[in-house]
Amino acid sequence: MVQRLSFLLLSGLVSFLVLSGVGAWHFIQAADGGTVLHRTFQSEVLGRGYNYNIYIPEEYDESEKHYPVLYLLHGSFGNEHNWVERGNVKKTADRLIESGEIPPSIIVMPGSRDWWIDGYNERAGTAFVDELIPHIDGMWRTIPERDSRLIAGLSAGGYGTVNFILDRPDLFAAAAALSPAVYAPRPPATSTALRHPTFMGENGQFDPEKWDALSYVRLLDDYVAERMRVPLYILTGDRDRHGVEPHAKALYQTLHELQPALVEYHVVEGDHEWRVWRAALPHAMEYMYQFLGSSQETQLSSNGQWCACSLLEQVFFLMKTTMI
Repeated sequence: MVQRLSFLLLSGLVSFLVLSGVGAWHFIQAADGGTVLHRTFQSEVLGRGYNYNIYIPEEYDESEKHYPVLYLLHGSFGNEHNWVERGNVKKTADRLIESGEIPPSIIVMPGSRDWWIDGYNERAGTAFVDELIPHIDGMWRTIPERDSRLIAGLSAGGYGTVNFILDRPDLFAAAAALSPAVYAPRPPATSTALRHPTFMGENGQFDPEKWDALSYVRLLDDYVAERMRVPLYILTGDRDRHGVEPHAKALYQTLHELQPALVEYHVVEGDHEWRVWRAALPHAMEYMYQFLGSSQETQLSSNGQWCACSLLEQVFFLMKTTMI
C-alpha cells in the first residue's frame, strides 16, 4: 500500500519512459484521479509518428469495462499537449466523473500539423478518421460505436470538429466547438489560417480557393440530405480578437434551421483565450455526454421533428406524430 501511494505521488511530479511493443509511453499527469499518458503510433497516411495524449479514468486498470471516448482537438499551430497543460482537462474530467455528471470516460487529445482536414501540408482529416479512431478503438477499451464517441475542439480544432460532424455524422454522438474558426466566406486578416501551411499553395501564399474547397459550407447539402444529426454546443467570447463571434453565430443560425432542438449557442465574456475555453469545457462536456447511450439515436422523424431517444421511444414518437 505504501509503495502504491509513493508511486502515485512520484508519478505526479516526474515524467518517465516505459517502452512498449508499439511506441513510447510517458506519464504526463497521474496522482489522484485519472491518468494522462503520452502515446505515439506510426501513421501511414502522414508518413510519420502520430502523437496523442490520452486520459484514462482512475478505475481503468482495475476494471474490464469499456468506456465512451471524447476526442479533444487543439487550435492552430498547437499540439497534443495544449489541452493537458492549459485546458485543465484532467481536473475537469476527474471532477465531473467523481460527481457523477459524466460517466468514467477516455479522453484523447491528438496532435496535428494541419487544421484537421486534408490540406496542402498533410492529410490530417483522413489520418484522423482512417487511422487514429481505429487505433484508439483497437488499443484501448473504448465502446467503438457512434453513440459512445464525442468530439470537441477550440479555434482551428472547432473548425475541424464542425467539418468532421458534417462530413461524418455516422461517427459522433455529439460535439462542441469552442471559438470555432468557421469563417465564411473567408478568414479575417488576424486569422492564422492566412499563414498556416494547411492553406498555403506552392507559391507560399494563402490560397482562397483551397479555403473555399475545405469550408464546412460545402458539406451542408449532404448533411441536410442525411437523416442523422449531431447535436452541437457552440461557444465564443464576446471580445474575440479574431472575429469569431459573427461566424459562430452564423453557424448556429444555419444549424438551428436544420436541428433546432440539437444546437446551443453561448456568448461569454472574454477573448480568444484559454480562460474562456477552460471555463467552457465542463459545460461543453456535460452537454455532449447527455447524448451518450448504446441505443440512443438522433434522427429526423417523418414529419420533420427531431427525436433524441431510444429506439422504442422513437417508435412511439412516430406513432404519435402519424396520428396527429
